[in-house]
Amino acid sequence: MTMSAGWYLRRLSRMGPREVGGRVGDAVRRRRWRSAPPSCPNVPDARFTAVLPAGTIAAIPSDAAKRLIAEADRLMDGHAEYFGVVRDDLADPDWWRDPKTGRRAPSGYAFDVPYRNEDAVGDIKQIWEPSRHQYLTVLAAAYAVTGDERYAERVAEHLRSWWEANPPLRGVHWISGIELGIRLLSWVWIRRLLDGWPGAAGLFEGNQVALNQIWHHQRWLAAFPSRGSSANNHVIAEAAGQFAAACAFDWFPASERWRTGALRSLERHLRGNTYLSGLNRELATEYHGLVLELGLAAVAEADAARVPIPPTVRLVLLRMTDALAAVVDNRLRPPRQGDADDGHGLVVDGADTDRWASLLATGDAVFGRLDWWPTVTGTDVRTPLLAALIKPAGPAVARPEGRPAHFADAGMTILRGPEEIWCRCDGGPHGFLSIAAHAHADALSVEVRHDGVDVLADPGTFCYHGQPEWRQYFRSTLGHNTLQLDGGDQSVSGGPFLWTRHARSRVLVADTSGTSDGGTARWCAEHDGYQHSVHRRTVELSAESQELRVVDEVRGPGRDVRLAFHLGPAIAADLVGNRAVLTWIVDGEGRSAVLDLPGQLSWRAHRGETDPPLGWYSAGFGRKEPSTTLVGTGFADGPEGFTTVLGFRGLGAS
Repeated sequence: MTMSAGWYLRRLSRMGPREVGGRVGDAVRRRRWRSAPPSCPNVPDARFTAVLPAGTIAAIPSDAAKRLIAEADRLMDGHAEYFGVVRDDLADPDWWRDPKTGRRAPSGYAFDVPYRNEDAVGDIKQIWEPSRHQYLTVLAAAYAVTGDERYAERVAEHLRSWWEANPPLRGVHWISGIELGIRLLSWVWIRRLLDGWPGAAGLFEGNQVALNQIWHHQRWLAAFPSRGSSANNHVIAEAAGQFAAACAFDWFPASERWRTGALRSLERHLRGNTYLSGLNRELATEYHGLVLELGLAAVAEADAARVPIPPTVRLVLLRMTDALAAVVDNRLRPPRQGDADDGHGLVVDGADTDRWASLLATGDAVFGRLDWWPTVTGTDVRTPLLAALIKPAGPAVARPEGRPAHFADAGMTILRGPEEIWCRCDGGPHGFLSIAAHAHADALSVEVRHDGVDVLADPGTFCYHGQPEWRQYFRSTLGHNTLQLDGGDQSVSGGPFLWTRHARSRVLVADTSGTSDGGTARWCAEHDGYQHSVHRRTVELSAESQELRVVDEVRGPGRDVRLAFHLGPAIAADLVGNRAVLTWIVDGEGRSAVLDLPGQLSWRAHRGETDPPLGWYSAGFGRKEPSTTLVGTGFADGPEGFTTVLGFRGLGAS
């Protein structure tokens, strides 16, 4: 995917004067570095002191250690899976090759590489992901747990290979700041976890090549921060990685300056990227997880190096953790909202470790759980490692006395009913900053689960680059459980990470307490994304009848209606007229429900269609599978609304 001149004009229109000036300065700096790249100073007597406290490794639960070792052994055999692509090239990686397309990225000055052009580069995510070196943190953790030097030697071999193949400012791995930031964080943890290995010092502080790489990564991040309309999760990763490196690898004349600047950026952008309620402003749940992981890792480095940090940093992370505990379902699954690319901040666990349970376990260890938090029964490696470094929280701050269900600033409302019914209602802003890069056109969408199973599902993301028709579908209004009017999206896309007009939503009613006493919870919101028409949606969840009732109204001249309900991949649907009988199996038991759809519309089931895409579910980045989407078409010809009823009464064997 290459960007047209029109895209650049649209992108420029979303920037303010300060951002434009900063980007002009970046362009000048890139030109200067091409002809006269900066050089690393001499570093005599570098020492690594940010080690784990004694007894930390012994505190790792045995089952978590077993999962870690199993994953490390798969990696030692060269096996991994990235974004749905099973790979067997990790024993001896080609750092520039995309195994999905077979293409190798071109060499040369980093800022000349057309990384968005899959025809020239391949799938950039397949190339970038191994070079975050998070698989090497897994191997290093396996060494720390077992003392088996095979793991340490493989880590050293691959780092030396990467450093040789990717000299500063050459090739695709020097293009994106988020990649450099996460890679630095990985190197810090690799050095820490290898501390008992005799070759650790010679690999890092005693190795001029390593010193050169670490210095250039930090110099790059100081020179080219994400700016203005791009200051989303990327700038958090850049600041966290640079701060971690400047704390743990504080060997350079500029280390103190880099540390101070990175901490200032981290504090500012953690606040800027997070609502007071604790939810991430990008309204993309996986980025909430990424930012929380990065923030916790940064605090661990600060405390390990005895670097004071502003209290607001811990406060934001505390609020984020409480918010996560509030929104997950009974299986600890959070909402599937907005973009998701499976990005992680720090990986030291086996593949089967639950990410969200791990974050809640760390939150419990660092901040303390509240009485209303869901129970976390799983174990992980990362929690005892972070908890060993992070100091106990300071003075108590006000925290929610009960489980929050309505997050007014983020426009997210969670309705909970009997029989483990969970429903997310979306009445929030379209996205974050002027480009809302990771937003979807999903205003007033609902997401419904029963006992953790997607019944009315958010289909996910699937891809970012290279497949524009799929990118557009998974971001579209039709690709969500909401109403499309006159064939258009509620918000206007200007490119794969750019929205030029944002729908504005407002929540009118958010009564979430009704189901707790056997009554009815009610939510109502509207948006103006169709310009001359208003879409209003009311959702009611009745504890007594175990029904979810959705009423859609169109106020204004809009006429052609398409109302979509996307079923989860586990759900089979038998559609007759405007009634669909839904069946699925959970824990070996058959379940069923009934979906009564608006009779004014003509209903059809779609599954796995490609021209155009419709009827798909993406469980993770790069993966998609057919699922059933029910679409009703017709006209908004009067004041009456379109009523949909999802009934769970008598749920049981089907």
